[in-house]
Amino acid sequence: MALYEHIFLARQDVSQQQVEDLTAQLTEVLSQGGGKVTKNEYWGLKGLSYRIRKNRKAHYTLLNIEAPAPAVAEMERQMRINEDILRFMTVRVDELEEGPSAMMQKRDRDDRDGRGDRGGPSGDRRPRRF
Repeated sequence: MALYEHIFLARQDVSQQQVEDLTAQLTEVLSQGGGKVTKNEYWGLKGLSYRIRKNRKAHYTLLNIEAPAPAVAEMERQMRINEDILRFMTVRVDELEEGPSAMMQKRDRDDRDGRGDRGGPSGDRRPRRF
């Protein structure tokens, strides 16, 4: 069976529980096609670089998939129909990564060193000197 990494973005106004239900539906579609999801990571609600269908934020989810191509094609077909999904991308890979993805490692590192979103030691910005 082929190995895939799949990321999808769900609308900002759906709840986290609805995103998890959507992930369960996609997992079911894959299992009916003879595949399985080996890893499921919810990355959270993040800002978009540009607006997509009037949304400034989206719920990001990563799936590592082990499935035949027709099962993945059926999953993508159902994602195109679903209005809650803004974008998705499926990439075939030679091997799947074990452990947390780079996005989850980044979140753990940021939480551990005490730096906020702004990058300073306490999260505040210092004025620049010229």
